[in-house]
Amino acid sequence: QVQLVESGGGLVQPGGSLRLSCAASGFSFSSYWMSWVRQAPGKGPEWVSTVSSGSRTITYADSVKGRFTAYRDNAKNALYLQMNSLKPEDTALYYCARGPRSSNYPLRGPGTQVTVSS
Repeated sequence: QVQLVESGGGLVQPGGSLRLSCAASGFSFSSYWMSWVRQAPGKGPEWVSTVSSGSRTITYADSVKGRFTAYRDNAKNALYLQMNSLKPEDTALYYCARGPRSSNYPLRGPGTQVTVSS
């Protein structure tokens, strides 16, 4: 079964850190670029980061650059997002998706909720 499943979300205070994970199965993970996308309540999806298949190219949205680090482990079929110095405006449902930066992702996970609040 082709699927993506995220984990690692939760409630964190401003300035805190979280690490999100995305487990991939049912396809050749190492062949695909992978992305992180988030969606805040009442807003549209916002692209966060993309990691190329071999991790040579990693790009970030300006809103998270310097605070978030995306990486992958192809041996484990896993994608990660290390989030530091979290801000209330980072509160959103975070999901991983197969493919480079795009307005549409045919394959994505259900997401994991991140809430940044004191």
